[in-house]
Formats: sequence, structure tokens, C-alpha cells
Amino acid sequence: MNFLDELRQQRWDDHRYYHHNRVNQFLHLLSACSFLASYALVFYYPAAAALVGWLLAMTLRQCGHFFFEPKTYDEVNQATHEHKESIKVGYNLKRKVILIAIWAFAPLVLIIDPTFFGLLAAHTSDAGLINNIAILWLYIGLGAIVFRTVHLFKLMGVQSGLVWFTKILTDPFHDIKIYKSSFKHLLKGDMYDTMDHNWSAK
Repeated sequence: MNFLDELRQQRWDDHRYYHHNRVNQFLHLLSACSFLASYALVFYYPAAAALVGWLLAMTLRQCGHFFFEPKTYDEVNQATHEHKESIKVGYNLKRKVILIAIWAFAPLVLIIDPTFFGLLAAHTSDAGLINNIAILWLYIGLGAIVFRTVHLFKLMGVQSGLVWFTKILTDPFHDIKIYKSSFKHLLKGDMYDTMDHNWSAK
């Protein structure tokens, strides 16, 4: 596959395997809007961008995956949850738990070393502490993307890694496009997507 074909395939696999539930889709829509706000803020207020990205966008996104998405046998795709987890290109649920644990416990390091090994200026106020935590979270978010991209270079090849990198950065725009009608489906009582729209082939 060329780059664009693989991008469409990764997006389709992510959607059909991990976004059956309409509540999850709606939370992804809200998360996508929050991430776009974070994208705008990062150029002017990086700390605020990190707070919006982690506390709002990521919380909404991962709540959708962990609490609403079924973990039982996937009749639509004829696949077990374990199989889907094993072939997930990006962060599967196990990897996400590790990443979230790093995010949650990283601020504790500031108690031991307020400069975080010289990367930050030591805080002198509560506002300074919040700012340092936010910047630390920004580093973790960017580091997680770079780490998985480089890891994919080794596992699947450079193109696949760059495709995933592109997918992650453009997910907010794509999520708004494909999940903009999710709330309307929920109002109709349509709780699960039947996945009868294979737009990966388009």
C-alpha cells in the first residue's frame, strides 16, 4: 500500500475495531474538539494546551474506550478482543494503562526534584507547580507519540510508523468528520455502529 492507502486502512481498522459504541463515538467527538483547542493553545500557552489535552481531551477519549466499548467477541468483525489488542497498531488498552500510569505518577517526581532533572525551573508558587506539571505532561504526550512512532519503524517499517504518526496528529479532524452525527444516533436509541460503511476502500 502507498502512504494514503495505509492511512485509510489504519483509520478504518481503528474505527471498526474500537469504536462500535455510539457513546464512545460521541466522547471522541468532544475529545476531538478539545484537542483542536489544545492545538491552538500550544503555540501561545503550552501549559494550558497540556492541561486541556490531558485532563479534558484524553479523559473523554479514554473513558469512551474503557467504560463503553464492548470487550466481548466482536461479531461484526469476527474477532476476539484479544486478537484486536494483539494487532492494534498504536496504543492498545494495555499500553494505554501504562501510559496513563506514567502520566498520573510523573508529577510525584517533582516532589523529589522540582526541576525534573534540570528540564524545568523550580516552582516557587502553586501556580508555578501547576505550570510545571502541565509542561511535564506535554513532554510525556509528545514523547509517547515519538516513542511509538520509532517503535513502529522497527516493527512494521518506516512508512507504517509515519502513517500512524500522521493518523494520531490528524485524528481530531477525522473524528469530527466521522462522529459528528453520533449524538443524533444516541437520541434515536441507536447504541452501536453496524460498521456497514467501509470507507477504507474509497
